[in-house]
Amino acid sequence: MLSNEPPPGITCWQTEERMDDLRAQIVGGTETPYEGGLFTLEIKVPERYPFEPPKIRFLTPIYHPNIDNSGRICHDALKLPPKGAWRPSLNISTVLSSIQLLMAEPNPDDPLMADISSEFKYNKQLFMETARKWTKQHAVQKNTEVQERNKENTPDQNASSRKRHPLGAQQEGAESAKKTCV
Repeated sequence: MLSNEPPPGITCWQTEERMDDLRAQIVGGTETPYEGGLFTLEIKVPERYPFEPPKIRFLTPIYHPNIDNSGRICHDALKLPPKGAWRPSLNISTVLSSIQLLMAEPNPDDPLMADISSEFKYNKQLFMETARKWTKQHAVQKNTEVQERNKENTPDQNASSRKRHPLGAQQEGAESAKKTCV
């Protein structure tokens, strides 16, 4: 489903031939400090999925109050109840869309990175400048490298589930991603 009908601005593919090890890419949203960036995420699907949430983390460094230096994401849709909001009715596509929304609308009141959260709340201009700098330094360069790899991979039509496909615009109208992290 993710390779055939991905959400706008998101792609996802298998690594090698393993169904439980995925990679995804999210395009930074327009009018955010992540605009122009292409952010890669690692997705590990547990054996008990969909009864357990997938393990998702950013591989591309991102300056964000809800994402730490290891790429871990503070989002309740990635945790089981009672502390989290994961339900078997959710799917990876929905979770990736909510992470995309979290990128556009950080939740500084429940941070994973307290110093970045404080900066977001009390010195938003500095936060925006630093986030743009990180995006340019880490995500834009990766975008160029991925485009070059895609040109090399074009003749291989049999691996379409693993190829990175062109990305659309950011999804609009999604639910708020302001979630609780403990």
